[in-house]
Amino acid sequence: MKLTYDWNKDIVEISETQVSNELEFTIRILSDHHFNSMKLVQKNFEANDVITDVLVYPYTNHEYRVVVRNDFYEDFILQLCKYQLVTKVEWKKG
Repeated sequence: MKLTYDWNKDIVEISETQVSNELEFTIRILSDHHFNSMKLVQKNFEANDVITDVLVYPYTNHEYRVVVRNDFYEDFILQLCKYQLVTKVEWKKG
């Protein structure tokens, strides 16, 4: 099954690219109400025992480059949903 997700374009911009065994995301927070959300996502992954699961690189203007190991992809998307950066998560056949 393939994981798909959607987000509110007024709150966040998200793009992802597959690179080898990782995914690279570019995420830009547009809503001041959600500025702290990526920090909370980052804290969640920093608190576990796996160092290379999700690496978050902050830039100016609330933009982030995020490198996610393939085996943590679902966990990362669900964390984005938890903090309301992603509005819909669905597994589809295919």
